[in-house]
Amino acid sequence: MTDGPLLLVSDHVGGFVHVLTVPDGIEAGRLTQRHISEHAGFLALPGGRTACVDDRRGELLVLAPFGRELVEAAVPVAVPAEHLAVDPSGRWVAVTTGLGRNDKPWSDLLTVVDLVTGDAARVRTRVGEPGVTVLGGGDPLVVLRHREPGALAVHRFADLLGAPPGCPPATPRAHLPLPDDGHGDAQAPDRGEVFAAVGEGVHRARRDGDALVAGPVIPWGSPARGWYLRLDPRRRALWSTLRGGHPDPLRWPEWTNQAWRHELETARTTVTDLGPGLVFRLALAKDHTAFTRVHPDGDELILLDAEGATAHRLPLPAMDGAPRRGGTPWEGVQRRAVAASPGADWVAVTRGGHGEVHLFDAGTGTEAARFKLDTPLHHGGHATLRTRTDQAEGDPVGR
Repeated sequence: MTDGPLLLVSDHVGGFVHVLTVPDGIEAGRLTQRHISEHAGFLALPGGRTACVDDRRGELLVLAPFGRELVEAAVPVAVPAEHLAVDPSGRWVAVTTGLGRNDKPWSDLLTVVDLVTGDAARVRTRVGEPGVTVLGGGDPLVVLRHREPGALAVHRFADLLGAPPGCPPATPRAHLPLPDDGHGDAQAPDRGEVFAAVGEGVHRARRDGDALVAGPVIPWGSPARGWYLRLDPRRRALWSTLRGGHPDPLRWPEWTNQAWRHELETARTTVTDLGPGLVFRLALAKDHTAFTRVHPDGDELILLDAEGATAHRLPLPAMDGAPRRGGTPWEGVQRRAVAASPGADWVAVTRGGHGEVHLFDAGTGTEAARFKLDTPLHHGGHATLRTRTDQAEGDPVGR
């Protein structure tokens, strides 16, 4: 197996996972009949490994693209997977459940897994779409972010893993109040802090024994808000995309978008305009942060430098079946996934419905290659880029 970067691309509708070498696009591995949860995403583990959830088979997969066998482990978990997180050591994993293809939350199941022993347990928590982080230390804690009513609920991992069969209810050790509109989670492992994105800003809390102590709220510094939150482990900053404008999804071409960056050491916040349309997930490369923007007037890849300033705006070819004016950006349309590694300058962008992946050199702002897959990548698929030693596992939440 190569020592260079590897790109994992999931066609979660078709049931494929492709492993491609970067930058030449040679297929180094493939999984079939594996429908990876796009919402829970990919979770970086030490050694260039990646965890994800097969939503059809109900399995947590540990993928080792740099190893001899692509699937290192498969552990049964409750599905549909909503969020996925691990403690900073890369051993203790938690998987929450969400809506799946249902109109309302219905599942209250949480699965915890010890990746070293393979032990796993399922418990009942609270119906909803909880976010999750796993705080490390000698006695790891599972922190669930609930909505309506909002709260951070704290469980000892050992209590959950030791639960008897039958999916019993799990009572939290502690609660910390949170606004009802939470959406987005991150953890700074070396600080023992968790973060939750809400309408007014980013709520933060630090571990205190088996409980959490609230810290000062980090404001957005904008009338918009973030629905996605992640940690840049190399530059010790939180990132989000702030979405503003009328909430009606039919008016999505008018939505405003800003890149939000907050340095944890200096408390300095930077807000950069990205333009109108649909911007969601982001990806962290070695020296850049990547966003894709979908709009009826043209799509683009936007690369910001390490300080949050715009470095490149690169046009992307249109997608057949892309979101259009008068429709929503979510239902029955094609989208894009973006992937990067903090150990490389490459950025990959999918072209949903076309089975294409565009590879860019973030340093030069040029397209270096275009890969054509034999699966369509409906809904844009999902993707992650890894090197053996990129330390992406410094962000222990699934993306």
